[in-house]
Amino acid sequence: MELEHRAYWAMRELNMHATTTRYHRSLELNEMEEFHSKAYENAKIYKERTKALHNKNFVCKEFQPGQQVLLFNSRLKLFSGKLKSRWSGPYTVVRVFPYGAMESQNKNNETFKVNGQQVKSYLGGPVDQGKSIIMLKPV
Repeated sequence: MELEHRAYWAMRELNMHATTTRYHRSLELNEMEEFHSKAYENAKIYKERTKALHNKNFVCKEFQPGQQVLLFNSRLKLFSGKLKSRWSGPYTVVRVFPYGAMESQNKNNETFKVNGQQVKSYLGGPVDQGKSIIMLKPV
């Protein structure tokens, strides 16, 4: 008899609060949906800021055919001396392709393609062979 009474009491208690339970459940679903949309917006803002930070490191460089440039030699990172320059050249720009690629020519008239991010413009004039020049980078 006692078990039947408890079962009856539980059924009555659950049936009485069905409407309020349904209402609370819909509120929880709405809150979860709002939380999801806020998380999506925050992820979108984070991606935009990260992209802007990454793109800030790329410098927009424009080169014209005939311009002299220096090429960064990335292989010297492994075996470089302390004062050895990692820039080689000067090379002459032959042709500029879209999206930063360019075709360069060395002193032996050999042409090759280079990524524009690995090149900087050569501002120096002809170097006298008899004099040694020490170039210091500003800190």
